[in-house]
Amino acid sequence: MADILRSLLNEPLTPWLSGGGPEDEIVLSSRIRLARNLKNQPFPGRASTAKLGEIVAELKEVPVELQADDDHEYALIELEKISPLARHVLVEKHIISPNHAAEPENRALIVRDDAGVSIMVNEEDHLRLQCLEAGLNLTDAFNKATTIDDIIEAKHDLAFMEHIGYLTACPTNIGTGMRASVMAHLPALTLTKQMGTMVAIATQLGLTVRGLYGEGTEAAGNIFQISNQVTLGRSEQDIISNLSNVVKQIVDKERVARKLLLNDAPDALADRVWRAYGVLRYAQSLSAQEALALLSEVRLGIDLGVIDEVKPDIFNQLLVSTRPNFLQNLSGEVPMNQMACNKLRAQLVRSSLQRK
Repeated sequence: MADILRSLLNEPLTPWLSGGGPEDEIVLSSRIRLARNLKNQPFPGRASTAKLGEIVAELKEVPVELQADDDHEYALIELEKISPLARHVLVEKHIISPNHAAEPENRALIVRDDAGVSIMVNEEDHLRLQCLEAGLNLTDAFNKATTIDDIIEAKHDLAFMEHIGYLTACPTNIGTGMRASVMAHLPALTLTKQMGTMVAIATQLGLTVRGLYGEGTEAAGNIFQISNQVTLGRSEQDIISNLSNVVKQIVDKERVARKLLLNDAPDALADRVWRAYGVLRYAQSLSAQEALALLSEVRLGIDLGVIDEVKPDIFNQLLVSTRPNFLQNLSGEVPMNQMACNKLRAQLVRSSLQRK
């Protein structure tokens, strides 16, 4: 467990965020999340501390069960036994949710060594299983999630009703219990002020658009999460097909908007991109929001051929390593104040750009 946790906390990139997947210049990753609950146990929101402890104990063998069918290693990490900083780094890396990190007692994480599979234990549901793939690849993520779900269900009785489906704490998840989502970088739609229209269209089609860290968060760095809203009465394939089709349309709109920026105002675009690069290359202090905003513009310039001094994957890497808690963990020192954190962030960005 120690090696897996150390890697999760110290390595900025996981395979699903390393690029190389379909449409990876716009779609950073695809995720399938399944909500599951144990039969005859109260949902976490209604469970006593003792009951939550029973649920963790019942699921302690899940890593062994999953490892028997996988070449990867799995670990169970009890959240109350790791530091608050470690929990916050896991949030920044999209491995656990902010709510899961905030209440660590009798809550756990089951995670694969590459973080491509993770299961939150006793978050809103007893099990929140998520599988991630690089780029627009919901089908592979779903197939992986289904395999893991079958292994768990073979050993543990889950709350399920034939005429309804899987029972979940939130009514919007009842049925398949599945939330499919993609994380997309959409700077051109933002710059051309079309994101409002895209969000409205997606909502009409049964989808929701959120910020970088999900519900209630801003789209830092022009990164948006697009996911299904309803599971009841919809099959998994319908959900995946609908989301994939809408995302492909948004990707096409983003490409059109990028061409518009490049063709109609090439000098203004180049000036914007190179100014962003210059600040990142030489700044002595950078806030988290400023770093992401500038990195987004540089990545847009790389994708459009405006700038060729850095590789595209620098955006993915710095997307994680410039986050406040990752930086604090990286420093290995006493808690940093905001000024020290901003200074270290700028230093990390400068050195990363020099290496590229």
